[in-house]
Amino acid sequence: MKASIKKPALLVLADGTFFEGQAIGYEGSVVGEVVFNTGMTGYQEVLTDPSYCGQLVAFTYPEIGNTGVNPFDQEASTPYVKGFIVRNFCTNPSNWRCSESLQDWLIGNKIVGISGIDTRALVRHIRDLGAMNGVISSDGRSPFQLLEELSSAPLMEGMNLANLVSTKEPYQWNSLCKVDFDQRKKPHDQDKSPFHVVAIDFGIKKTILDRLVAHGCDVSVLPANTHYEEVLSLNPEGVFLSNGPGDPSSVTDGIDLVQHLLKKADDLPIFGICLGHQILGLALGGSTYKLPFGHRGLNHPCGTSSKVEITSQNHGFALEADSLSKESVVISRINLNDGTVAAITLRDKPVFSVQYHPEASPGPHDADHFFEKFVSLMVERR
Repeated sequence: MKASIKKPALLVLADGTFFEGQAIGYEGSVVGEVVFNTGMTGYQEVLTDPSYCGQLVAFTYPEIGNTGVNPFDQEASTPYVKGFIVRNFCTNPSNWRCSESLQDWLIGNKIVGISGIDTRALVRHIRDLGAMNGVISSDGRSPFQLLEELSSAPLMEGMNLANLVSTKEPYQWNSLCKVDFDQRKKPHDQDKSPFHVVAIDFGIKKTILDRLVAHGCDVSVLPANTHYEEVLSLNPEGVFLSNGPGDPSSVTDGIDLVQHLLKKADDLPIFGICLGHQILGLALGGSTYKLPFGHRGLNHPCGTSSKVEITSQNHGFALEADSLSKESVVISRINLNDGTVAAITLRDKPVFSVQYHPEASPGPHDADHFFEKFVSLMVERR
């Protein structure tokens, strides 16, 4: 059902705090973990990023919807975000690539949203008290009734959402979109045969696949619960561990897969991003913990004492630095905002991972060189 922009809606948090606003998108009620994104652009990429599965995303940028939506900025074929929270909502977009208004797109994808609330107050509340469950509703129920519904909602800790968003069947990805708006240089040497990469899909973004192809890879994408023997049977030159949603410690199939790959094929290059980074750390015997409110935005500084990158991030968990063996693991980047582990490299294997998103969709391109590093490891192995 189409929601009227003027219809009243409520956002109720698990601690009893509530905000009054207007309904946008699909009419109804939805429960999820309330998080915030500080990016100034890229709302369509955020809404279609599988890593936001199970979450209600609040945007700190004050106006959302002014460029509409288009078929090129989708990070997945269907959005996995559960709810949408904004300050000002634009219903009359203007952009040369726009094919549909955000309002119509939200309705078509049955995404419930709320606008007209004080998002600054909401973000400050989450920053101080931590991310928590919430409910967006335009069905007329009172805050007390919605709070009762929230009392039985599961927490993000312990949730394996990777299997929910992962592909059910293997597929190939070996060509870029016919209309490619990414202006980054395509470094692949066309005279060389493509590098065969097996990507484990824990919630992979389309732009990651495009960046792998742009760097000369032919990608076989496999489900999150793939057995290591199936991976090795494809004779990959490298293995990629994707981003994804939920608690990394609950993705036991992925952890087991990586542990076996590290033992059975110790010369095989492995590259992990975000959830893939956390799964690699867990496979190495490390541990993870939930961040108070996570890192979600396009302006996070990460690096070492000699080099800093401005990065795009989207994660609610992090590797525990002290749990990683200093004999075998190098912490190669830290998040300069809070000192969390931002990247690791193995000392004796061609294996590395980053907590942030070098594909940068949306975001700065500072970290695109990690794809080149992955390819260089495969070149050495050839």
